[in-house]
Amino acid sequence: MGNDNLEKKFDDAMMNIYTQALSEVNYKATVFFRMLLEHKGLETAKRLIHSPKVSDGYTSLWELGRLDLTVEALIIDNPVWHALFDEEELAICVKRLKDYKYKGVIS
Repeated sequence: MGNDNLEKKFDDAMMNIYTQALSEVNYKATVFFRMLLEHKGLETAKRLIHSPKVSDGYTSLWELGRLDLTVEALIIDNPVWHALFDEEELAICVKRLKDYKYKGVIS
């Protein structure tokens, strides 16, 4: 699968976590949605990952018990996306998910 095709699929997956959060837990991630429209999925993910602290949206989803709908979980739970990120970015995702006791990464 070419990188362009993988990036397009990732864009779709990012939009999907926005719509899932809205439909399943009535969480409207307005800033996240705006970022997706402006920067697309990959750039949005990288901006959020490289932020010094977790986003307000991440915290809100944690409070709702839905860390599975975070960008970090989307990336870590789906190894197909790992090719789009470097080791440091993947490590940041894992650390954040562990810090918030996400079921998918607790050892």
